[in-house]
Amino acid sequence: MWKMRRYFVFLIAPIIFFLDRWAKLLVFEKLTYLESIKLTPFFSIVHARNYGGVFGFLSQYQFAKYIFTIFPLLIIAVLIYIVLTHKFVFPKTLSLLCILSGAIGNIYDRISYGYVIDFLDAYYKGYHWPAFNVADISITFGICLWLYVELINSIKRSKKMGVRP
Repeated sequence: MWKMRRYFVFLIAPIIFFLDRWAKLLVFEKLTYLESIKLTPFFSIVHARNYGGVFGFLSQYQFAKYIFTIFPLLIIAVLIYIVLTHKFVFPKTLSLLCILSGAIGNIYDRISYGYVIDFLDAYYKGYHWPAFNVADISITFGICLWLYVELINSIKRSKKMGVRP
């Protein structure tokens, strides 16, 4: 069963990457920069550009484009190496592939356009969460899944040793 899941899980990275590319291309082609489509009282689709890191971190500095291009490329290389050389349980492999596909989606934008296209805008009244995209969701999900699996494993180890968590 694991062998089948192991091969299936490798389809996840290209699916997430192409879903991210498709959504970003739709936004890029259909909306002008900063144009938005209100979907609900708290959510809209907007054509935003992120020149920095997470939440636009350091976007005002010229060196940011180099940092946020080189660092993700190194992370992608390390993740590819880890996924290909280590055998993890299914959830950990899935989490690494989600992080990898999201990183590839965002680095593709950064190399192609010089910025990352963000388009999902959640807000309440005048308070906005920074715009994000499918790749960001994938990275966040992957990190949360990895942490969840580690937490569960830690609790199981503690119980085996007779230690209360």
